[in-house]
Amino acid sequence: MKKKLFPDVNSKVEDEPDLFQNEFKDIAPLKQDKIPPQRYSSKQKSGLKEKNQQNLAQMKQASAAFEFSDGFEGHFDIDAPLKYVQDDANSHEIKRLRRGDYPPDLILDLHGFTKDDAKLEIAALIQAAQKQHVYCVQIMHGKGTYALKKAIPNWLIQHPNVLGFHQAPKEWGGQSALLILIEQI
Repeated sequence: MKKKLFPDVNSKVEDEPDLFQNEFKDIAPLKQDKIPPQRYSSKQKSGLKEKNQQNLAQMKQASAAFEFSDGFEGHFDIDAPLKYVQDDANSHEIKRLRRGDYPPDLILDLHGFTKDDAKLEIAALIQAAQKQHVYCVQIMHGKGTYALKKAIPNWLIQHPNVLGFHQAPKEWGGQSALLILIEQI
């Protein structure tokens, strides 16, 4: 009798379910021990997004906030254009500001702002300038009641990252604007 090299295909198909059952008869099924994630409705998701956006905005504002004091007053010569140079900064750079050698890369217009809002915006401007590696910024304070024009220089000299400022040349706003040099860290 001759031995078959290949078993009969039909017999193999009939035996497969039994073979599978025999191989796995000692194995017990696993129990589900995972906790499914909580499903949110679309209304809940939008509420979470708004809350996260509010928290993010508050964190950004807190990191940009620098506490300027209203009680501090610097000494500025009334007869000369408004200018300031930090003690360790190069005074030649402020002269270049006066001549208009540095065009401002960021401009902040404070027309219509209250003092409290202006403080926050100035702190945010300085932080944004450092983040974007901007050396020269401009603040437009206007003339109006002179409230901001008097307060802004006193605030700027308090900030450690302000190298100096000068009254803007006429093409950048003249007496109603300041050009400010920001230290890059």
